[in-house]
Amino acid sequence: MITGIAGQDGSYLAGLLISKGYRVIGLKRRTSLINTARIDHIYDHQNFKMEYFDLNDAGSIWTLLLKYKPDEFYNLAAQSHVKVSFEVSENTVDGIAMGTLRILNAIKEVHPACRFYQASSSEMFGDVPVSPQSEDTPFCPASPYSCAKLFAHNLVNNYRIAYNLHASSGILFNHESPRRGETFVTRKITLAAARIKLGLQHELRLGNLAAKRDWGFAGDYVNAMWMMLQQDKPDDYVIATGETHTVKEFLEVVFKHAGLSVEKHVTIDEALFRPHEVPLLLGDSSKAKNNLNWKPSVSFVGLAKMMYESDYKKEKEKLNK
Repeated sequence: MITGIAGQDGSYLAGLLISKGYRVIGLKRRTSLINTARIDHIYDHQNFKMEYFDLNDAGSIWTLLLKYKPDEFYNLAAQSHVKVSFEVSENTVDGIAMGTLRILNAIKEVHPACRFYQASSSEMFGDVPVSPQSEDTPFCPASPYSCAKLFAHNLVNNYRIAYNLHASSGILFNHESPRRGETFVTRKITLAAARIKLGLQHELRLGNLAAKRDWGFAGDYVNAMWMMLQQDKPDDYVIATGETHTVKEFLEVVFKHAGLSVEKHVTIDEALFRPHEVPLLLGDSSKAKNNLNWKPSVSFVGLAKMMYESDYKKEKEKLNK
């Protein structure tokens, strides 16, 4: 069972589990828009079924747990845009923090044998002066999003100890892909580059180019999620590449690959800066590599090129229709 099935991570995880013979129940919030593009390739698969639910409604969670009694539950649902969390803080915090509490309470009461995965975030480290960050690094969240993620993270640890649940958290550093939302800076860059290359756009407006992040490929990271729930004992794991790069570096790799000039097409817009920026995130995933035998397979440059090529292909196909 996967919450956030229509998101980047949910779609990659569902594909991975189906390839392993799982029957996957994807959970999605009901909206007026049909936004299932990321799972269209598995939507009609015999081992996939989508159900509607709401993290704010404990009853819907209990009903689905009673109906399916899943072996594994992956909680990936969230309003996951850090800057947006300052603008819709109450909605962000309630969905992440209280939503996780509702799921854990339902599992505890209805199906305690179910193994649970919580999507924690490297944003929980915030302004901590220690680098690289590991499972033992203190947290110092710097946004409503990361504060909510930390609440949920601590809650998982508490329920693991208090109720003996097989509940694990993955502290995932930035992970991108061609399925990343278009408002996230990496995808914003690759999509704009593709459109500029095709003559569909001239300017790209960006915020802070100096922010440093540890960027990996989402397909690698969902494999780590699955690995965590196959362990005899639940635990928390940092998932990261161990490399950090600035937004400017990502921008330069993409524009160089596309044959474009950064100076000609990119404008810095202070309105796009976060109210509280985290300058550096760099993960130490030694524990995951040693205990799970996990390691990333896609390089920083390879990821940037992959995302650009995907966007260029899609935009060109739109032109030719």
